[in-house]
Amino acid sequence: MKSRTSQASRSSPTEVETQAEAFQKSRDARRTELMEDYVELIADLIEHSGEARQTDIAQRLGVTQPTVAKMLKRLAEENLVTQRPYRGVFLTEEGQRLAAAARRRHEIVEALLCRLGVDPDTARNDAEGIEHHVSEKTLEAFERFLKNG
Repeated sequence: MKSRTSQASRSSPTEVETQAEAFQKSRDARRTELMEDYVELIADLIEHSGEARQTDIAQRLGVTQPTVAKMLKRLAEENLVTQRPYRGVFLTEEGQRLAAAARRRHEIVEALLCRLGVDPDTARNDAEGIEHHVSEKTLEAFERFLKNG
């Protein structure tokens, strides 16, 4: 069996750059994944119950309130949310755009998985992870497949 080192040393510069780009894209997606999950959940809570409270966010995500507080601070620093004492969490325009984009990606991936025969519950759960790592080009291909299939 050939070692990774010997294989890597024989890779062309283009192959190495392509692999590096793929790993960088994956790292970037992981960094934004949590923020996207939070803003998408906040949007859902506001849409369904009229407000997004820290306790509800913690309960839905299965994390502690201090964990939510820390992330909400980060989201506020990124200009994605605003918080008002005793009033809950609100999305900024930028936060609303991010939540809508995350929801769109989720819906497309979930629809594709269902079309492939995955049961709805599994598709919904799997789409939650996949949605953050799929490129816009791939999403467009998914949409074409869904429209033409």
